[in-house]
Amino acid sequence: MAEQYRVAIIGSTGRGNYGHGLDTVWHEIPQTEVVAVADDNAQGLAAAIKKTGAAKGYADYAQMLKQEQPDIIAIGPRWIDRHHEMVLACTEVGAHMYMEKPFCRTMAEADEMVKAVEATHVKLAIAHQSRYSPVLTAIQKMIAEDKLGTLLEIRARGKEDRRGGAEDLWVLGTHVLDLMRALAGDARSCNARMTNKGQPVTKADVHPGGEGLGPLAGDGLSATYVFDNNVNGYFSSYRNQAGNPRRFGLQIFGSKGIAELFTGYLVPGYYLPDSSWSPGRSGAQWVPITSNGPGKPESLDGGNLHAGNVAAVKDLIAAIEEDRLPLGNIYNAAGATEMIHAVFESHRQKGPVEFPLKNRDHALTMLD
Repeated sequence: MAEQYRVAIIGSTGRGNYGHGLDTVWHEIPQTEVVAVADDNAQGLAAAIKKTGAAKGYADYAQMLKQEQPDIIAIGPRWIDRHHEMVLACTEVGAHMYMEKPFCRTMAEADEMVKAVEATHVKLAIAHQSRYSPVLTAIQKMIAEDKLGTLLEIRARGKEDRRGGAEDLWVLGTHVLDLMRALAGDARSCNARMTNKGQPVTKADVHPGGEGLGPLAGDGLSATYVFDNNVNGYFSSYRNQAGNPRRFGLQIFGSKGIAELFTGYLVPGYYLPDSSWSPGRSGAQWVPITSNGPGKPESLDGGNLHAGNVAAVKDLIAAIEEDRLPLGNIYNAAGATEMIHAVFESHRQKGPVEFPLKNRDHALTMLD
């Protein structure tokens, strides 16, 4: 068991940079030492060395991995077009990983990444910080204690800003889809519809997406999932339709009431103890949910993105030392990605599709 973990960081200035704090989280982890950073942008590399305190800098991440043989690698770029190759390279040197979301571009890539991680027995944690939220844990406990009654459905929405539609599904929806899985288990089927200016998406609407996402199309979509125990899940996103405050998050509907959960590490949730789901009729009041449960004061500090990264990295190190899966493990990352691709495949098939998806390539490249 290593007492000190040698950490290397991969970034790419101008092509996803260093993610949301995946380069600076290590300052808060005493068991780690940043030994090197790689960036193919010379100015970005110089800035990263100063920011991270890394002893060495490399223009080529592959050379860094070969030379440094780190214990843990932070895969920082938000652009996902190189996530697949980076994960495979990390497994070749036997390094564990903390990686920015989204996971990868296709299920074919996901399959290869899972296979490589399994073959080398390394741990990979995805930066779905909400998966580590103590408020999520409190809601899971409420469900286990039957406070919500029988879980019936989950309704989720993206951020619905200028990226509304498929881009929102990819870059922000991945968080809420992961939360849906944390609450309802594996998705079993998906039935979805994608639109562009109110009309069904066609081949003519497909264009290269930003941030290395691959093919994108449409400014709106809605999807219905069926989860374990016949729980229904809904996700929807339409461009420039954000609320104030935003609806970005999800609501969990049970036979005894509703819980709300938003993205973030320590963002309060809300509980409505109302079996009718109609506070206008019942007079029920929404109750805040903290890490201690509904109606109890919050005793923890630090609810920002950085705190979520710290929690994720601490869990990754514990997973390494205990030889277990991290909370935000590679199977959860692949599961959220498959829910995204199920939207594309269902739209292509013009009907419901089942999991696991038979088509492991990108359905938007196959539209008529």
